[in-house]
Amino acid sequence: MKRRLALVAAAAACVVLAAPVAPAVAAADPPAGDAPAAAAEQRGGVDGRRQQALTALTAAGASSAIAEVRDRGGVWRGGSGVADLATGAPVRTDGRFRAGSVTKTLVATTVLQLVGERRLGLDDPLARHLPGLVPGAEHITVRQLLNHTSGLWDPTNELGGIFPDLFEPAVFRAWIADGGLRRTVTARQLVAASAAHAPDFPPGSAWNYSNTNYALLGLLIERTTGHEYGEEVTRRILRPLGMSHSLFPGTAPGIPGPHAHGYWTVVDETGPGSRTDVDVTEQNPSWAGAAGSLISTTEDLNRFQRALLKGELLPPRLMREMTSTVQTDPAGHQLDYGLGLARYQLSCGPVLGHNGGIFGYDTQLWGTADRQVALSYTGRGDREQEAAQQVAMMGFLETVFCAGR
Repeated sequence: MKRRLALVAAAAACVVLAAPVAPAVAAADPPAGDAPAAAAEQRGGVDGRRQQALTALTAAGASSAIAEVRDRGGVWRGGSGVADLATGAPVRTDGRFRAGSVTKTLVATTVLQLVGERRLGLDDPLARHLPGLVPGAEHITVRQLLNHTSGLWDPTNELGGIFPDLFEPAVFRAWIADGGLRRTVTARQLVAASAAHAPDFPPGSAWNYSNTNYALLGLLIERTTGHEYGEEVTRRILRPLGMSHSLFPGTAPGIPGPHAHGYWTVVDETGPGSRTDVDVTEQNPSWAGAAGSLISTTEDLNRFQRALLKGELLPPRLMREMTSTVQTDPAGHQLDYGLGLARYQLSCGPVLGHNGGIFGYDTQLWGTADRQVALSYTGRGDREQEAAQQVAMMGFLETVFCAGR
């Protein structure tokens, strides 16, 4: 997931506003008011540019891409590609997907609500609430967990952690055969793996994206409220906002309801025909937990993003805290990180949000108070194709927020 976040900034230098695209695939059984992708493309104008930019993702190799944009002009939904490579079924714009690290923004909002209720303090030391879990917890604050300045090592994104080198074909196949996708990894196991490793830096002295921070925040929510993090986020955010298609799956491997399949590409580089797209749709997401296990839809995510950015979930004081950022790259300010909410600088100005990457699924959720966009695509292919999909993804965001301005 750290790699995915970093690529949001890295891809900016090669943004494309429009690229040659293949014909779009219409969404099957779209919700009421959702025009088929082909019709949107024919209409031209804003809808056509958005559809063209979305279809560039599947032209670059993604098996599917769906998006929703909400602004003063209404709601636009688009889809391209297929939900299942085996059947060729068209993707549905109302389908569910794994949202990955977008989960962090919902978890951070819940923690900040607890701060507003004076049940937690942003500058409380971790040791006050969760003693004995990590060395030096008396010097790590809740704020540092939220903005990834704790220095805690991430066993989900570094070699030597909970995953072997899954980019090695033989290693990946052995891991799959051994049930790696179905294995349960608890938050406390992740934290223990991090605690057994030296920290990346002293708390507060630098920035490094680490899922360990949000595993601890999930445990902190549980300790403070007496409820599992998923129950508390559901009670405070999902249910009040009517996000009825969103859920925290726990250890359940499936995605209920209509959804696109996710794939992991194995490239042996031994000659023609050496590429295999492995279906990784069914997986136990317990390792992602409070850092990235949410299942959602574009409509639900935009509903959350709109409520958050309009100040409906947090009072102004806490929104100021959430949007107070630190640099993620000393060389520039293109991507800065707040309390579970990033600020990304597009060509026409900044947007707020988060992205997410989990086996088989990539998600982007960005917005302003007036416009929100949620995008899910199922990337696949070799490193060159992955880079092309990152360029197409950035092109879509530029088109949504900047084209015509």
